[in-house]
Amino acid sequence: MARYMGYKRPQNTRKVAGQLLHYLGGCKWNLLLVALLVLISVAASIAGTYLLKPIINQYILPGDLPGLVRALIGMGIMYLCGALATLGYNQLMIHTSQQVIHRIRADLFAHVQKLPLSYFDAHTHGELMSRFTNDVDTLQEAMNNSFTMLVQSFLTLAGTLVMLVVLSPRLSLIVVVFLVIMFWFIQFSSRRSRTYFQAQQAQLASINGFVEEMVAGQKVEKVFNHEKANFAEFCRRNESLRLASTSALTYAGMMVPTNVSLSYVNYAVSACVGALFTLAGLFDLGSLSAYLVYVRQSAMPLNQFTNQVNFLLAALSGAERIFDMMDQQPEVDEGDVTLCRVTKQPDGTLTPADHYTGSFAWNVPDGQGGRLVPLQGDVRFDRVDFGYLPGRPILSGISLYAKPGQKIAFVGSTGAGKTTIINLINRFYEIQGGQITYDGIDIRRIRKADLRRSLSMVIQDTHLFTGTISENIRYGRLSATDEEVRAAAVTAGADSFIRRLPQGYDTMLYGDGSNLSQGQRQLLSIARAAISQPPVLVLDEATSSIDTRTERLIEKGMDALMEGRTVFVIAHRLSTVRNANAIMVLEKGQIIERGDHDDLLEQKGRYYQLYTGQSELD
Repeated sequence: MARYMGYKRPQNTRKVAGQLLHYLGGCKWNLLLVALLVLISVAASIAGTYLLKPIINQYILPGDLPGLVRALIGMGIMYLCGALATLGYNQLMIHTSQQVIHRIRADLFAHVQKLPLSYFDAHTHGELMSRFTNDVDTLQEAMNNSFTMLVQSFLTLAGTLVMLVVLSPRLSLIVVVFLVIMFWFIQFSSRRSRTYFQAQQAQLASINGFVEEMVAGQKVEKVFNHEKANFAEFCRRNESLRLASTSALTYAGMMVPTNVSLSYVNYAVSACVGALFTLAGLFDLGSLSAYLVYVRQSAMPLNQFTNQVNFLLAALSGAERIFDMMDQQPEVDEGDVTLCRVTKQPDGTLTPADHYTGSFAWNVPDGQGGRLVPLQGDVRFDRVDFGYLPGRPILSGISLYAKPGQKIAFVGSTGAGKTTIINLINRFYEIQGGQITYDGIDIRRIRKADLRRSLSMVIQDTHLFTGTISENIRYGRLSATDEEVRAAAVTAGADSFIRRLPQGYDTMLYGDGSNLSQGQRQLLSIARAAISQPPVLVLDEATSSIDTRTERLIEKGMDALMEGRTVFVIAHRLSTVRNANAIMVLEKGQIIERGDHDDLLEQKGRYYQLYTGQSELD
């Protein structure tokens, strides 16, 4: 079982316990059976020890061999029942805990997919991943072991103390005194070790983060000859971890040996005093034998109970972080306009289709059941205001339009708001003022899933999934055939390098496509956008990782991809936006210039300065 490492306690134990009980409620009958089997196991253990008294007094001392055999068989049957009960509740608890953890993990993943991008902006990937790894694992381990062991330890300790008092109330005072001393020492050691364990966890996180950075930045480290300096820094952090770990384990390591020693002293004192009582006729030999066995059993459940309480609280702390994430408000989606496949009739009317036709329409509800609006890609901004944080506007009064088939380009300094405009079209964030329409429909009326299905993006930071090249391209449209996959690759200019790979389109990609160059990964991202055949295409630095020669090679393919589609382009290479229908120059969240390439050069404003400063790209 995982050792308790001094995790923080939950802030609201009652709330977390209530949420956890909600999940456990579906397995309440299993848990009741587990509790019953634990009770049988503990009862068999305690009753078996008590049977020593009649066996010694009634069969061994009188020399009744047949009676002794019968008593031993009865004791064996009792212990066998206890062993079977232990096996039963362990296996049942494992199956029950796995069911509960399965539901929690599934609900967590489903909820995470519904969270807005703003939540991911505010939390690191490592912090989010720890919910699925460390926190879920800690909770799973606690449910597998801590619940049953906690109940068993409590019942064993309570039952043992009761039997000690039944056998000899006076002798029981000795055991109680030693148990109080043990409990005090456990609390003392736990408090001290907890502080050092928390320091150990902090130092461990520090050294892990440092190693991760060094492994990821090996090229930079070698270029600047930082091996010695980094090794010295690693040694410093490693030494801090050693000191914290030594102190933590020193106190934690004292707990068991000290309590074992105290239990031996307790046993010795109880045996001596009990022997005197027996010689004085105040105690019989059978009672003394059973009593001393109970004394030996009393220390173990106390240690187990204390440790399991700590570990259970640590698990509740992990559960609190899981449930906090599940309590986050998901994306608000009040849209009632949906996207549907349609077939164009000879007379120009649209009819819904149940198969892929290449044509789509918006199903807009109205008082007469709904109307179909052709999906064309007409996007308009009307005095849009937006800021990621209250009181800090990023866009102010943005108005623009993109008619179907037009190519709109955005240029400007870093932080001017170019990518923000693209994010608003997808409704990754909600605007604070103004209106954005899509084919004349306010995008807030369109369901987010349908809105995003009508768009396709190629962003600067490409992301490829573990799988074949075909599967990564088909990610844009899962129903695409192999021929359509190859056609999309040809359009993006990726077919030639794919065919040169050992397995061609069946080549497996791992680690975000680390076995490909950055330019090749970008070409696959373009092919993925091409296969989705969207009416609106967003290119956010889509060719930033492609050299000038490769860019020229795919220029015709990109033109074919953009033909008949509304395209929004963000590019630092101004040569890539010269043929745009309109170029928007942004500064500090406002459009300061607009027009086509020739118009903006004639104005000799900000675009003229940017263009002449990058004339080597012509």
